[in-house]
Amino acid sequence: MSPIPPTIVVCPNCGKKNRVPAAANGTPRCSNCHRPLPWMVEGTDSTFDAVADRATIPVLVDLWAPWCGPCRSVSPVLESLSREFAGRVKLVKVNVDESPGIAQRFQARGIPLLLVLRGGAVVTQHVGAAPEQVLRPWLETAIQDTSTRSAAQSG
Repeated sequence: MSPIPPTIVVCPNCGKKNRVPAAANGTPRCSNCHRPLPWMVEGTDSTFDAVADRATIPVLVDLWAPWCGPCRSVSPVLESLSREFAGRVKLVKVNVDESPGIAQRFQARGIPLLLVLRGGAVVTQHVGAAPEQVLRPWLETAIQDTSTRSAAQSG
C-alpha cells in the first residue's frame, strides 16, 4: 500500500499552514503556536485500519455518500465539531459507495451513520443527520466514555 498523503490544515489559532499526516501516534499540533489542530481525513477500505483503527485518540467516523442530502447537511457540523474538539477527536469520513467493506463491517443500514471508535471498537453510534446542539453532547459523552474505559484498562 502506498503511503497516505498528508493534508494541509490551517491553524484556527494563528493561521499557519501545517502538514497533517492521515495516520500518526498522538495528535497533530501547529508547528508555530503548538495548539492542537483539527484532524480530518478520508478513510477507505484500504486505509481505514491505519487512519482509524490504530488511532490513539477517539475517532468520529462519518459513513456517508455524495448523493445523500442528510449526509451533506451534517458534514459541516462534523467539521465544526472536529475543530472544536481538536486534540481530543479525529474525524474520519468514509464514502460508502467507494468503500463498501467499511459500510459492511459496521452494518450500515442507513446513512449518515456516525460512530465513535476507540481502538477500532464502537463506543457509540448515531444514525441520521442531527444539529450541532444534539451531536455536541453526544460526542462529549462518547469521548468521556472512551477516556474512562482507557483509564480502567490501564489501571
